[in-house]
Amino acid sequence: MKIKLEIDDTLSEDEITIRCSQYSNQIQQIHAFLTQAKESLPHFEFYKGNEEFFLNIEELLFFETSEENVYGHTSDDAFQAKLRLYELENILPKYFVRVSKSCILNSLHVHSIDRKLNTSSLVQFKDTHKEVYVSRLYYKLLKEKMKERKLYEK
Repeated sequence: MKIKLEIDDTLSEDEITIRCSQYSNQIQQIHAFLTQAKESLPHFEFYKGNEEFFLNIEELLFFETSEENVYGHTSDDAFQAKLRLYELENILPKYFVRVSKSCILNSLHVHSIDRKLNTSSLVQFKDTHKEVYVSRLYYKLLKEKMKERKLYEK
């Protein structure tokens, strides 16, 4: 069996295709595994005023606290979450990493890290103006997560 991974940044949505000569037991198991993996990704309820939103966790760039609330940020919007950061930290997929006392980010969306030795480093995300700061205490952990990122990328 050949396994092939193609990265195409022009796609608007990730796609997995299984091509086979026949639907064998092995193909059936792979299909079931992929289906279960997709369904097991957490979906969270978010709020904006009186509206309730159901977002796929992969859409989120980062979570941050602001005053008494936690917000989940997509590339063009922010939504209030009902969970606290420490609760999110326990249930988010492994590619999310805490980068400060008030922020957890999705390492799969990181475009660049502007490292500052004496202060917080600046993280910029792909295809958005949004950015967050990484405290010196969490910088090493973020770098480790960025090295592991290849394992999680689609």
